[in-house]
Order: sequence, then C-alpha cells, then structure tokens
Amino acid sequence: MNEFMKMAIEQAQIALKKEEVPIGAVIVKDGKVISRGFNKREKSKNALMHAEIVAINKACKKLKDWRLENCEMYVTLEPCPMCAGAILNARISKVFYGAKDKTSNDNIFETIVNSQRLNHNCEYQQLEEAETECAKLLTTFFQAKRKNKK
Repeated sequence: MNEFMKMAIEQAQIALKKEEVPIGAVIVKDGKVISRGFNKREKSKNALMHAEIVAINKACKKLKDWRLENCEMYVTLEPCPMCAGAILNARISKVFYGAKDKTSNDNIFETIVNSQRLNHNCEYQQLEEAETECAKLLTTFFQAKRKNKK
C-alpha cells in the first residue's frame, strides 16, 4: 500500500481513539508530507472540521499560501461536497482516496471536481488496495456507535 495512504490511515486511527469519525488526510508536495489531519468535529464542536479541511488549513499555514498547487491529498474516505469544494479552492492537483462513500450513489465528488463552472479541477483516484482497511475503520466505528445506543 502507498506510504502516504498508510499515514492517512494512521490519522484516521488517531480520530478513532478520540471517538471521532475515523477519517484521516495527508497532503504531500514534491514527495514530502506537508500536513496531516483527522476529523475533529466532536472535540471542536465545529461542523467544518473534517480531516481534509484540517489538513488544508495546516498546509496553507506551512506554505504561507492558500494555493496548494502541485500538492496531492491522500484521504481515507471519498471527500464530501464541502471538502471537494475546499480541495478545488485550494488548487490541490490530485486526490487519492481509500473507501468510496457508501452514502453517495450519485458520484457527487466526481461531479464537483470535474465541474466546468469552476476555474480549477483536480485529478482523483481511488486506491483500491486501501479500500478494505479504510472501509473497515468506518464500519467498525459506526457499528459500535449503533450498539452503544441500544
């Protein structure tokens, strides 16, 4: 499995330990990790604190620029519409994700990143070798949540 996706999975595992939805993201430029992020919505009480947004914020601070051109993102789950928009606005060049979002049967991520309405698009690729591990983190998390509600 890709080393950067492994790092994203490590970020998701940190989120899991903190009882956050286990999603992790890593941003890479020129083969070097410039930021990492995991979901922080519960702790921060902020709906915007998805792993991708956290990683984008850190990358912008590190590069001292909002343009993350020539950067790649590795994320454990296919980004949601909010994160897809942030990825495009940050000018990230390529996104690699592990698991497909099971709740999205309409290909919304692909629709957003390929939109002609926006002045930037990005390439994307599912890393199928990471799909099982990434999906299992989420499935296990939500099964435990449902079990604890009963």
